[in-house]
Amino acid sequence: INAEYGWKLKFSWKRLALILSISVLSLLVSVIAIDRWVVLQAKESIFTEYEQIPQHEVAVVLGTSKYIGKILNTYYTHRINAAIELYNQGKVKQFLLSGDNAHRSYNEPWTMKRDLLKAGVPEEVIHLDYAGFRTLDSIVRAKKIFASERFLIVTQRFHCERALFIADAYNIDAQCLAVAGPTTNKQ
Repeated sequence: INAEYGWKLKFSWKRLALILSISVLSLLVSVIAIDRWVVLQAKESIFTEYEQIPQHEVAVVLGTSKYIGKILNTYYTHRINAAIELYNQGKVKQFLLSGDNAHRSYNEPWTMKRDLLKAGVPEEVIHLDYAGFRTLDSIVRAKKIFASERFLIVTQRFHCERALFIADAYNIDAQCLAVAGPTTNKQ
């Protein structure tokens, strides 16, 4: 058939390698550009110091496991300590603790509630969301189920960016306190 039309398909490994290289590079550049765009969109709504944070009625504390194996998870510790400090400074009046409760022995919201109660936060200001399996679930449910249109999110910076992007997509007025991660004490 090719001879009939006067052309031949020429297979070239070099051409294939060039096309694949350009495709992979384009994909990589696109992913990096999207990531930078999400970071820039969230930048103005992320706080690292308690003094910067305006008062909020509700803080949504995003869940994580308290322990990794038998070791205390510093992601968890920093989030809970920040929640306690926000309450003690009068920056938030209520908490929505959102997380996974896959089985009886693993219940992120209840674990966070226990630690807040131990720190003197009154039970009546603590609300639990047991269906916060993902960041998307936690943020959307804070608006739809718990009727909160404006809230402060408490988590680490990398998580803030994603949570704020989701909040913006759902027309939620959210800000985020970026707490320290496991390798640094800086927020």
